[in-house]
Amino acid sequence: MAAQNFDFEDVKRRMGQAVQVFKDELSGLRTGRASASLLEPLTVEAYGQRMPMNQVATVSVTEARMLSVQVWDRSMVSAVDKAIRESNLGLNPIVEGATMRIPIPELNAERRKELIKVANKYAEQARVAVRHVRRDGLDMLKKAAKDGMGEDEEAKLAERVQKSTDETIVEIDKALALKEQDIAKV
Repeated sequence: MAAQNFDFEDVKRRMGQAVQVFKDELSGLRTGRASASLLEPLTVEAYGQRMPMNQVATVSVTEARMLSVQVWDRSMVSAVDKAIRESNLGLNPIVEGATMRIPIPELNAERRKELIKVANKYAEQARVAVRHVRRDGLDMLKKAAKDGMGEDEEAKLAERVQKSTDETIVEIDKALALKEQDIAKV
């Protein structure tokens, strides 16, 4: 049958990956305390391409409100500094040779609003990624229908894809709401 051409589990797995990326990005939005995961989502322009922060430097927590970034290649210090400053995290690194100290500022009301906006931006990117997976899944279904899948089976699978999309977006919205509460907490 043509149903073998359509893999619903693959669609579901890809939607789950979009949610996981979103949750990883949210974990980088720390509220009030230093965390090495704060810089994980950042990419650095290095060696002619974008590289994750953890591939050019070591990030550690030295104090409750201080991060330390040890850049492995001294020529990359300015690129790492630029990536941190342009990250919308409101951080200003203090460069000392190949090491950077990054004080984590107190969260005032304005900063909390900025972090909530960043969290919402991450959520929208995740929703768009899930919708792209849905579109790809429905395109695969149409192709399978052309290859001989029955209309009833195609309709059932399309309904399952839509239901999975809706559930995944609800999961994204719940994670966003929890993070917004965490950020707004004084």
